[in-house]
Amino acid sequence: MVVIMVIIPIRTSVQAEFVDITGLVKDEVKKNKWADGVIYIYIPHTTAAVTINENADPAVQADMLDALNKLVPVKGAYRHSEGNSDAHIKASLIGSSVVVIVESGNPVLGRWQGIFFCEFDGPRQREIYLKFSGT
Repeated sequence: MVVIMVIIPIRTSVQAEFVDITGLVKDEVKKNKWADGVIYIYIPHTTAAVTINENADPAVQADMLDALNKLVPVKGAYRHSEGNSDAHIKASLIGSSVVVIVESGNPVLGRWQGIFFCEFDGPRQREIYLKFSGT
């Protein structure tokens, strides 16, 4: 059993965006020769998240951001003094981690699935933690 952790830096460019990190994850799998197991993808930030969703049509990410902004508006009657309460709420709704199976050296994703870093308080320098457990 091999357990390895890798930290990937990521720079976001706008206040709110979904960044497709599928390629970054696949690159780490190949670079580290991870064969069979699972990758835990964790975001150690309170105003960012990670999700798996469709990556064939970028309109899906735009629709998700629009829906989140309707559900949790950027400006609201929030008490948090830093002015980013909406980002904290959105990050909690999406979540800070996902698990991806690795089979025969490849992340197992559905035909239309991609892995997305979700920025809600950018632009910022962030980190993505990958922890692989397997062979």
